[in-house]
Amino acid sequence: MIKVDAVWLAVQPLDMRLGTEAALARVVGVFGAAHPNHAYLFANRRANRMKVLVHDGIGVWLAARRLNAGKFVWPADASATLQLTRPQFDALVLGLPWQRLGDAGIIRVI
Repeated sequence: MIKVDAVWLAVQPLDMRLGTEAALARVVGVFGAAHPNHAYLFANRRANRMKVLVHDGIGVWLAARRLNAGKFVWPADASATLQLTRPQFDALVLGLPWQRLGDAGIIRVI
């Protein structure tokens, strides 16, 4: 099992044709460094595909997810990066409105 202590979301889209090295270069460019046990999330322009790069302390893992219908709920502010909680990450990968979840699953924004 891959240990993940923090999940980071990059708002700017990523070309889904990029491989591990190019995705790692994007992580370093956007976040400054790839920290051990951190996951970095990117979506394509249409927000129907996502790539997750995880640095496990030894190497990097790259995974992809595609929604068959709909799209991922992605922030509109193209200059930001966000840290997500585990419940927010779980909702995001299902295509649910993760931004409405607080730390304990409490709805805070309507």
